Amino acid sequence: MVNTFGTIQFKEMPSIASTGVVVGPMEKDSPFAASFDEILPLENEKDETYEQANTRFIEKACAVTIQKGHEQMENIDVFIGGDLINQLSPTNFAARQLAIPFLGVFSACASSMESIILGSLLLESGNAKSILAGASSHHPTVERQFRYPLEYGGQKPGTAQWTVTAAGFALLQKHAKNAPIITHATIGRVIDGGQKNPLHMGAAMAPAARDTIERHLKNTNSRMADYDLIMTGDLGKIGLSILKEMFQDEDSGVILQDAGAQFYGEDSFFNAGASGAGCSAAVFFSHIYKQLKNGVFNRVLLVATGALLSPLTFQQGETIPCIAHAIECRMEKRG
Repeated sequence: MVNTFGTIQFKEMPSIASTGVVVGPMEKDSPFAASFDEILPLENEKDETYEQANTRFIEKACAVTIQKGHEQMENIDVFIGGDLINQLSPTNFAARQLAIPFLGVFSACASSMESIILGSLLLESGNAKSILAGASSHHPTVERQFRYPLEYGGQKPGTAQWTVTAAGFALLQKHAKNAPIITHATIGRVIDGGQKNPLHMGAAMAPAARDTIERHLKNTNSRMADYDLIMTGDLGKIGLSILKEMFQDEDSGVILQDAGAQFYGEDSFFNAGASGAGCSAAVFFSHIYKQLKNGVFNRVLLVATGALLSPLTFQQGETIPCIAHAIECRMEKRG
């Protein structure tokens, strides 16, 4: 393992043996819907709180991941996950049910890639053989905590994004057959561009995405053109436009894409697009994963972005610090 200013080169190159993505009813019309494993008809069932529903989504996505990986839960060494709710309570309660060693993480909407990086480091160290890692978000829970309860019916500006109801997880193992591998990871730095508007997250997170991508390209001696795709997670349509302007690279227009900008297509109901820890997890662990396995993509850089604010810091007039974590994946057939 080689570390160069936050970029890790994995000698063992952990495999993403399988993935599982479970989403809610509003996500059924997503352009990525055909790649999701399960679309649930309700965001919460009768007599179930939204937080309990969030936990159920996590448990279902983990079960799908394990089943597709032909593994047993008791063989998983560590479960790593996060969400957006106070004290990670949905993920904590899912870990209670899974009953395996647990690491809870929080990088807001960048939590999925933080989970994958930590899992890859554990595999690289030789202290684990199978890791379950990922993240989730749940629209009603996030609205109630960070904005207004759904019943309030508050209107949002065009810069706002819609929190995805989704849970996405991956099974990381050493040397899985015919599975994408993780060659590098770049750990994000906390970047604050001075933004204060919590309904314009794309502008707040774009500088963090640029910083991580620039460092990753420099540290791996790569150019944008060397990748089939560089996909950020939930900058949304406006944030992606800002990021492309920052780079002014002739290849950025095609190679740079964003999960949040594409998640709900061109439906204006969702304003600037999608967000949430489950947004990048759902897209990366479904559509992108399948494109790698099918040989459509050979080399991709996945960059999840997160805004590290809380309702309290916003009320106190603080600016919004942000972070972006990245993993580089390739497809390698192993016998």
